[in-house]
Amino acid sequence: MISPRELPEHIKAQLASAGRETDTGGQAWEGRNLGEGTSHTHAFPDDDGITPASLAEALTRFEKGDIPEELVVDALADVRLFAPVVAEISRSEITEEGLVADKEADMALVSIEAPDGRKAMPVFSSVDGLTSWHSDARPVAATSRKIALSAVEDENQLLVLNPGGDITFVVRRPAMWAIAKGQRWNPSYSDPEVLTALKECARPEKSIASVAMFPGRGVGSRDRAGRMLPGGGPGPELSIELSLEPGLDQEQLDHVVESFQYRFSRDALLAERVDSADIRLTQAR
Repeated sequence: MISPRELPEHIKAQLASAGRETDTGGQAWEGRNLGEGTSHTHAFPDDDGITPASLAEALTRFEKGDIPEELVVDALADVRLFAPVVAEISRSEITEEGLVADKEADMALVSIEAPDGRKAMPVFSSVDGLTSWHSDARPVAATSRKIALSAVEDENQLLVLNPGGDITFVVRRPAMWAIAKGQRWNPSYSDPEVLTALKECARPEKSIASVAMFPGRGVGSRDRAGRMLPGGGPGPELSIELSLEPGLDQEQLDHVVESFQYRFSRDALLAERVDSADIRLTQAR
């Protein structure tokens, strides 16, 4: 499996707007009282806390199989989302009675672990979805772009929309970066520039007769009822097929694959647009 994950310089440059002294909505933690009501009222005073209509429509159509996953990501562009924050004890002391007393607590964004072990940030389209998922978490509202920038800053590789809901939609790393940059996202498996770059990686190897790409086994996801959905999975999202000339022994096969993987890992376009990929070998006819 190939998983290029280097952070592009243009993403690093934008992280200044997502500093750790504020929440994802740009509100300072200092002086905040998250115990009264929900914190989304600070940045979005007229927000009703439910899923934005445009996003709700996209998720409904996606669940029915009417639209591909990239249109769900389009619907996420600059929409209001909620990030969960929880209190973490930063200082405590032992009382005269020998008990531990909490003196100070910091608020921290929540991260979870994806099935492949990567760090992921949960986000929610509604307050009810967040509080049902984690009763002790407090919702902090921000646009998807600010949340994506904060997720990158905290070294998250994925955004997970509405975990525990009827539809859990994973926003993979290239889509998360596109949201952070305010750009549209095109899945790697349908991106002609990705195919061109893959062919360029294969070009020096005369034993590779052709290169093809397909949606990977990890593109799809399942709803709560277990039905397969056409996207929103954690990956791998790209399957690369290398068609090889016949007659290669194991050592030659290993060399071809290793050389291809090396060039893949050093290609800037592939590093930005491919989240994770697997390679399958076939014999040329």
